[in-house]
Amino acid sequence: MSRPAWDWRLSDLASVQQNGLTVLSCFACGGGSTMGYKRAGYTVLGNVEIDPQMMRIYQRNHNPRFPFLMPIQEFKLLHDSELPAELFNLDILDGSPPCSVFSMSGQREDKWGSEHKFREGQTVQRLDDLFFDFLDVAEKLQPRVIVAENVTGMIRGNARGYVSLVLSRMRELGYRPQLFLLNSATMGVPQKRERIIFVAARSDQDFPPLKLEFNEPPVLYGEVRSGEGTPIGKDRVTYKRWLLRRPSDADVGDITRRTEGRQSSFNTRLLADNKVVNTLLSSSVYLRHDEPCKISDEDIIRIQTFPADYEFMDADVQYVCGMSVPPLMMERIAEQIYMQWFGGNNSEGSDNTD
Repeated sequence: MSRPAWDWRLSDLASVQQNGLTVLSCFACGGGSTMGYKRAGYTVLGNVEIDPQMMRIYQRNHNPRFPFLMPIQEFKLLHDSELPAELFNLDILDGSPPCSVFSMSGQREDKWGSEHKFREGQTVQRLDDLFFDFLDVAEKLQPRVIVAENVTGMIRGNARGYVSLVLSRMRELGYRPQLFLLNSATMGVPQKRERIIFVAARSDQDFPPLKLEFNEPPVLYGEVRSGEGTPIGKDRVTYKRWLLRRPSDADVGDITRRTEGRQSSFNTRLLADNKVVNTLLSSSVYLRHDEPCKISDEDIIRIQTFPADYEFMDADVQYVCGMSVPPLMMERIAEQIYMQWFGGNNSEGSDNTD
């Protein structure tokens, strides 16, 4: 019996048929997108990453030919002679610009235009500028296709004007952009992760409009549940609240609203075997509904469709997974780009090989 798509190993990539198409991944973090492209048969030539810890993990697991440990602002200013020729013949430039300023939680508009430093050792950056820094890289490298992932907060409220600016900039650069709202739960991922995906084809290519429509059956938490979780101390407030849960409670906030008359700890989620897990975030707490414990690392890896043999080294498993695109989600997108654009009669893939 074959394994489900979410149950896989990095070693499985050796048997994937290559399609001859190349990718550079920006804001690569743990390489969720990278693994998705590789699962779809692409060659990921390298990555751009600002975080030294994430770069070490990325290099251990993905062995890129061209790793660039630097802010995207520095990468875009590198002289052409400092870059390998392969990067000027890319099929896809991929990136997931950090998106916390567009999150629907908190006073997000207050963060726009200000500088933030989110991890030790990183440069202070204006996160709402990073998408345009990424597009500056596209202007420099002129890939055939641009793919960018971000949170759905970008298309809600005042942020919709920001999206319009992104789309306008892509057109200025000579690309035909499309914007998709996708839910990973329809793509074989054991998680309801809604994201927007920008896909832009260079205008000199005769590609038809891309269609991204997915309708795979949902994968419930009970199907991926594995390993022992960390018990909640019985002297903790969280444990006492957990005891008061009801089957309909999705998070501890539901419990406190009912029992204390206030919403507290809404980011402490309750996972039931008969439901699909909500978005896996790097900073939230996830408890099993039927036992007083946090979910296991094995759970996290499967929910995010990371491979079972991934080496997290000295990093927190939930942080790496929560900051990454689910590989299976990006694989589904990359497959469609190949089949509808690169794999048909409209165009042929480049001859680059890793």
